[in-house]
Amino acid sequence: MLLGLGFTGMNAQSDTAQFEKNKTEIGVMLDGFNAAAAKADFNTYFNYFADESTFIGTDATEVWDKKAFMVWAKPHFDKKKTWNFTALKRNIYFSKDGKLAWFDELLDTQMKICRGSGVVEKIKGSWKVKQYVLSVTVPNDVVDKVVAEKTPIEEVLIKELKAK
Repeated sequence: MLLGLGFTGMNAQSDTAQFEKNKTEIGVMLDGFNAAAAKADFNTYFNYFADESTFIGTDATEVWDKKAFMVWAKPHFDKKKTWNFTALKRNIYFSKDGKLAWFDELLDTQMKICRGSGVVEKIKGSWKVKQYVLSVTVPNDVVDKVVAEKTPIEEVLIKELKAK
């Protein structure tokens, strides 16, 4: 009986160690992902994405697969006019089998605080972005002002989307 408990304890310790290792790997990967964008390093940045991945930007119309996002981003990277995001706070969560993880992070950006969130998958030993969502945060105290500002623009889009 004690022998069985000992093995259970070791498995829990190894699970915890693996969890912490994966969490650290994902944090390093996301920091590298952000640094590659800040340096306008196109190839390194897009190598962080899985081949089948999605980037969802701050504008309601911005939903791109990897290839389309690369086409959109290339001129910005070529002109060295990219974005510089630094994580302020990050949470990482794992599926039970440890093959998928999802995260949310608050980012210091040129747009002030934004939220990055997404899903990463371990592919051939490396964590890759499967989906990334960038959101502009809006403090509750000013949400009415923001809604008033964006209403004329987004009313048109709402009508278009409802008509489809």
